[in-house]
Amino acid sequence: MIFNFRIVSDGVDAFKREIKIDAQATFLDLKNAICDSVGYEKTQMDSFFLCDDSWEKGKEITYEDMDTDNDQETWLMDDAVLEDFIDDEGQKLLYVFDYMTDRAMFMEMTEMIPGKTLKDPVCTLSLGKAPKQNVDLNEFDAAMDAKAAKIAATTVEDLDEEFYGADDYNLDEFEAEGFDEMDLN
Repeated sequence: MIFNFRIVSDGVDAFKREIKIDAQATFLDLKNAICDSVGYEKTQMDSFFLCDDSWEKGKEITYEDMDTDNDQETWLMDDAVLEDFIDDEGQKLLYVFDYMTDRAMFMEMTEMIPGKTLKDPVCTLSLGKAPKQNVDLNEFDAAMDAKAAKIAATTVEDLDEEFYGADDYNLDEFEAEGFDEMDLN
């Protein structure tokens, strides 16, 4: 079986890749195919996370065991076979390629092609320039400081009465249809 993955980034608008890979390949094979398609070094510490439909991180498949003392099981990319973790079209994953800044690519397995095999992964679509693999931490800190300053500049005085609605409100507006009164006892 062949899996087709669509990959995008929230850091670069026009970036998109699609990778076809055999379902019996490992996550390390997938990582290498992604790195080849975007020109990243393959030796960087990175991880895949299986995600739910809201992009909440679940199981982590990592490049290298960090020997953490937590109770969670650790899966390594070179041992983890794709089909053992992915079994449905629409499965979402995050590929965290920069641990220092927690930058990631969003992935979705968009198609399963049964009855076919693929010796080597193939990049079938390459649009746009990939985000930089590593960013200068001073640049990153400056960008984060600018973002924090923008948020801090929005004060309560900036939020007029239209922000929440009119000063007066009608309690009936908050009652759900079919529920005149709620019995909290």
